[in-house]
Amino acid sequence: MRIRLALVTACLSVAATALPAQAADTGTHLEGRLSSGAAYVMDVPAPWNGTVLLYSHGYTPAGAPNPAQNTPGPAARDKLLAEGYALIGSSYATNGWAVTEAVPDQLATLDLFTEKFGAARRTLAWGTSYGGFVTSMLAERHPDRFDGSLSMCGLVQGGVANWNSTLDPVFALRTLLAPDSGVRLAGFADRAEAVAAAKTLTSKVDAAQQTPGGRARIALAAALHNIPGHNDPSQAEPGPGDWKTAQSNQYTAVRGLLQLPAFGWRQEAESRAGGNPSWNTGVDYRSMLVRSPLYKEVTELYKEAGLSLRTDLSALGRAPRISADPSAVRWMRDTSVLSGRLTDPQLNIHTTGDALIPVQSESAYRRAATAAGSAGLLRQAYVDAPGHCTFTTGETLAALHTVEMRLDTGRWDASPGALNSRAKAAEPTAEPRYLPYRPAAYPRPYDPAHPGVTRP
Repeated sequence: MRIRLALVTACLSVAATALPAQAADTGTHLEGRLSSGAAYVMDVPAPWNGTVLLYSHGYTPAGAPNPAQNTPGPAARDKLLAEGYALIGSSYATNGWAVTEAVPDQLATLDLFTEKFGAARRTLAWGTSYGGFVTSMLAERHPDRFDGSLSMCGLVQGGVANWNSTLDPVFALRTLLAPDSGVRLAGFADRAEAVAAAKTLTSKVDAAQQTPGGRARIALAAALHNIPGHNDPSQAEPGPGDWKTAQSNQYTAVRGLLQLPAFGWRQEAESRAGGNPSWNTGVDYRSMLVRSPLYKEVTELYKEAGLSLRTDLSALGRAPRISADPSAVRWMRDTSVLSGRLTDPQLNIHTTGDALIPVQSESAYRRAATAAGSAGLLRQAYVDAPGHCTFTTGETLAALHTVEMRLDTGRWDASPGALNSRAKAAEPTAEPRYLPYRPAAYPRPYDPAHPGVTRP
């Protein structure tokens, strides 16, 4: 795999084409396309401080616009350019689960930058969401190209674990709310079948939300995916024991899971893998629920509804399971599983109220890095906030500067207090929210040292 990516990258770099650069006293802005079709964008200030930041953007669904990005947003871009950093990034040649394009396109963008502006004194990889996964893939598989990395709200549990964990809540919903519906959860023939399945199961969930028993069962499904009870900044924050508000917030996130990742995005990934790369054969959902941080909520909602949780868990235990296609698992393992083997420092940051990529994904990567002997190079920090990637600009820059300080001094200083101090300095008008936090264990980790709770 590494040899193939290296060859592709070399070809992309040689064949890159550029649009005319826009130069000014403040620096250079450059846009163009690689031979893969991916767009790239580069901003190089004058003067340049010698550090280049290669940004990997998040997941872009099939059919959506796919522009090149070189920062999480304009506020971060402006501050970093003012500090002298060169900012670069590509669009990836295709949308969807595009890791086989994203990695070579990002490396080709870095090659092109070097060709046009000279070798950097320091090169850092950073990225958001799916781009955080791409960042860790770059750091693990191409350590000679980078000095350090920052993964923000990243999908660092890797591909196999992600799709397994996405399967669990929809399996519970179908079993408990639509047992005779015939809704397919994996192995879709085409996108139309996936969309139809999503609509059918969503309608069942909408109806269930109108009853106490249905709400309890939706909470059970949410617990299997570790969807927090406060997962969007627009939501009311539930107080202790406010299970009604927590469940209502989870219901909104469950609907989002059904409408995008669990069906449409899964089908796109399956089309790349050549089949279904996930399974739940042998999974003990009773044990998974007991380990979930949301176990108390589920038990209380079942009591209020007058339902037997034991009966529903027995139904999940008896329900026919879904098996993976071995060749698809191999493809996902070879292209999309992180090993945890780091050569250079990496900092991961995550919001605690993330429903799309639950914060427990960080536990999976910590486990992989520890098994690979890389724990000393990895630090993880947490922001007390609802939502996916809802970092302030100050919190983002604080994390980036923390990686740089590790490179400058050889020591980590990634405590919440240190990060909050740097965040306040970077953005005095925003209150920083880093806090001491330890996420629960990821329910079904998959990496070279831990190939799944069960086998496919």
